[in-house]
Amino acid sequence: MNASNVVLYRYAIPFTEPITVKGQQLTKREGIVLALKSADGMHIAYGEIAPLPGLHRETLQSAEAQLVELFSERETLAAGMLPKKLYPSVRTGVEMAMINLNAAISGTHPSFSVKTEVPRQIPLNALLFGDTPLVMQRAEKYFELGYRTFKLKISANTTTNSINSIRELHRAFGCSVKLRLDANQSLSLDEAVSLAKQIPPESIAYIEEPLQQAELIGDFFAKTGIHSALDETLWQKPELLAMIPEASLAALILKPNRLGGISTALHFARYAREKNLLAVFSSAFESGISLSFYAWLAASTASQPAACGLDTYRYLQHDLLETPFEAENAHLDPYKLYENGVKVKLRSLRRTSLWTM
Repeated sequence: MNASNVVLYRYAIPFTEPITVKGQQLTKREGIVLALKSADGMHIAYGEIAPLPGLHRETLQSAEAQLVELFSERETLAAGMLPKKLYPSVRTGVEMAMINLNAAISGTHPSFSVKTEVPRQIPLNALLFGDTPLVMQRAEKYFELGYRTFKLKISANTTTNSINSIRELHRAFGCSVKLRLDANQSLSLDEAVSLAKQIPPESIAYIEEPLQQAELIGDFFAKTGIHSALDETLWQKPELLAMIPEASLAALILKPNRLGGISTALHFARYAREKNLLAVFSSAFESGISLSFYAWLAASTASQPAACGLDTYRYLQHDLLETPFEAENAHLDPYKLYENGVKVKLRSLRRTSLWTM
């Protein structure tokens, strides 16, 4: 590691409205920002460690304790080695900071593939949830902003509302938008098949994690012809990826801070490219520090980046960047966002730890 100093900061950002994750209602997003200063003192790079309650097993407190332990092991870090048993959110933030520091020192953007050109634009998908009138209100607003891919949250507890929302979205927008569903592993096979039979044919692009038992996704595809996408399965049971019929899948949803780091996300992105699947980079309501990095990841790992799940910035009342992360006409400019993403507004942070390496 080419760092001479390490600083940890804490942040807390209120949500614009309460967010429910796996049954937990959250009113604010909390996390840690890691700052690395180069040995010559000329460059500072940042990474974000932000476990999300309900999604991550580690808490913010345990993540911070692991960081303190990690940066006490100077000899290991000096050799550029990271321990294998780091929490997913911790590994993501540390790898992000290290990659950013190397890029700053070299004066280039990070390189993640053999591609010579990175696209100037990445499309976004808009997140929809709530009862049908609210879903339609949000969808109409997003459509006017230029969004052409929507992601609708559904669950076994709200099947009737979900079916009504899908029908209304199809009636209002038809084939002018791509509709993705996200069931968060909430449906049995019978429930998923029943839902599929009640929605307009070819009205959805895929269902993200449709089943409580992901190993039955092949059966779901055989009964309905509807493709699935994997998200939670990639970190819960990654071995299933090789067992689920490829023909039944359309996409891999890549949340680096839950998958286990940037290197792990890159592994799955390469797999998706080899199997002709979409690699959909997604966030866990992180700040612009992470979102800008993920935008660059998405742009530099696919020839035609899929509409990504980085629109979550809309649910944070403010950002940690001097120039807040934002979309233009429902698209992201990965070059501009990466350059803005390394300029952190330190006055929004509270320093908690400092080390000299």
